[in-house]
Amino acid sequence: MILIMAQLALVAFTIWTTSRVSIYLDAALSLVSLFVVLYIVKTRSDPSYKLTWSILILLMPIFGGLFYLLFGLQPSSRRRRRRMALLEATAKPYLKQDAAALASVSALRADFGRQARYLSKTAGFPVYGASDAEHLKSGEAQFERLQTELAKAERFIFLEYFIIDEGLMWNTILGILVEKAAKGVDVRVLYDGIGCLITLPPLYPAALERMGIACAVFNPASAVPSTILNNRDHRKLVIIDGSVAFTGGINLADEYINKVEKYGYWKDAAVVITGAAVDSLTIMFINMWNLQTKSSAEYQPFLNQRPTLTEGDVFVQPYADSPMDDESVGESVYMNIVNAARSYIYITTPYLIVDHTMMTAICLAAKSDIDVRIIAPRHWDKWYAHMATRSYYDELVAAGVKVYEYVDGFMHAKTFVSDDIVAVIGTTNLDYRSLFLHYECGTLLYGGRAVAGVKADFLTTLERCDPVTPGEYSPKTVAGRIFLQVLRLLSPLL
Repeated sequence: MILIMAQLALVAFTIWTTSRVSIYLDAALSLVSLFVVLYIVKTRSDPSYKLTWSILILLMPIFGGLFYLLFGLQPSSRRRRRRMALLEATAKPYLKQDAAALASVSALRADFGRQARYLSKTAGFPVYGASDAEHLKSGEAQFERLQTELAKAERFIFLEYFIIDEGLMWNTILGILVEKAAKGVDVRVLYDGIGCLITLPPLYPAALERMGIACAVFNPASAVPSTILNNRDHRKLVIIDGSVAFTGGINLADEYINKVEKYGYWKDAAVVITGAAVDSLTIMFINMWNLQTKSSAEYQPFLNQRPTLTEGDVFVQPYADSPMDDESVGESVYMNIVNAARSYIYITTPYLIVDHTMMTAICLAAKSDIDVRIIAPRHWDKWYAHMATRSYYDELVAAGVKVYEYVDGFMHAKTFVSDDIVAVIGTTNLDYRSLFLHYECGTLLYGGRAVAGVKADFLTTLERCDPVTPGEYSPKTVAGRIFLQVLRLLSPLL
């Protein structure tokens, strides 16, 4: 709005005066905008993001380019990028890939071996064999299990969350944390500054410190505009003694355990990991802690250092995704699962706002006689995201994708499962922000009970869903169709 007002003011000034200064200023700023568009086109950003910015700048050529230069190329963003790269390089020696574990995944199926090698070599997260994973099908299930595991903590507890909200869930967990901290357990809490902007008081870190709990706020809200504020810590992590870890879609707030109703029943999913694979999640936390606090916490004291391979056919590969590099790990994991599917792909997501590449892959799978099913929510938390999600339905259904809406409430789980062999449970939504702007994490599972659990939960949930029929949610007016297309165009910036 400020940008539009500034542009209108300059146009009015140019019309009402004959000042050559204003004419030259207009031409200079328009030229800057042109060069900015050319710069954006050559970047490695997602094409939809480049298209959106280019259109906005060309629609407002006087100040559009200047606005991008001021807020899109800030020194603070470059400093954080360099800092994150340094942290990841420091952690690399502790994330060594065991050749036998990688070979065992490849033996399950060659395309899974390629997926595992990609994450290990490019993203830096190995696949582990000396581990186990259990799928948790609701916030209630995680809450119960989390209390049990927290009570066993003897050395350290690390928590990293997008949202923490005072209520039954958090207050119960906090009581355990305070008790453990009093006994000398190293307890650290990292939460997102925007995610908790209205759920926790401004001085909450100091309150936790007085309880013996170390606390940091990731990217706290600031009066100074910055693109860094777009890069939220959307991860949900609990690591206990380096031997047990939780991750998935469940935040620490009462709606996630259905003690407070928001948008009907809250359907979610998580995974609890034990064994060697916990090391990857521990390192993820320490890197984010060091990034935000500008400290240099060591890795070695918090790693379990167990062997990486045991007998069995269960393999676990946690991974992280960061906006501070040019690698879209979250989207690549999803794409690899879609492209490797031979029989079916089942997907749950709260938002379905995908780019052209992902849409093409999903539709191609369905056109190739792969059973592709997607469950999205009937009830929404953001109306514009839900409208954008529904704008993709017709194209998907026309390609043969079976799209369903969960009628009992809000579907918040982020899961993929395919061919009874591979599944992923994580924090990454199928939208631009999760895939390209946020810090996210997930866990790839090859074989075992967790994969079976994700599939079984999907099929059970399907009984509480309505199928989407062709044209069911298409706008009935020209104005509605135009609005929906504009919404899709702006989706990378929503």
